[in-house]
Amino acid sequence: MSVAHTIVTVLGALMAGFSAGAVFFKAEFVVGPLAEYGVPRAWWTWLGVAKAAGAIGLLVGFVVPVIGELAAIGLVLYFTGAVITVLRARAYAHVPFPIIYAVPAAASLVLGLAA
Repeated sequence: MSVAHTIVTVLGALMAGFSAGAVFFKAEFVVGPLAEYGVPRAWWTWLGVAKAAGAIGLLVGFVVPVIGELAAIGLVLYFTGAVITVLRARAYAHVPFPIIYAVPAAASLVLGLAA
């Protein structure tokens, strides 16, 4: 395991965990856009759970690598879905935000597989 892999994995876990917490605590900068995009309120908690599980999975991956790889794949798919949701809502200025969260998870996956 390289230093770069460790750094991007921890960064990805912190970012996904922060994003999950923002949903759980209904931070306006997260739930406002979710409502704007038409995401049903009943889904919000489950979306937070998915991000929290991904964050935990990335960290567990230091002990059980396959869990980390699956968590990274899950987070990349999650944030790809978020990009699609933003595009469907025609909120083009918001597209960079889910991409910013997906990049460390994708980098963690690539670096983990390369090791």
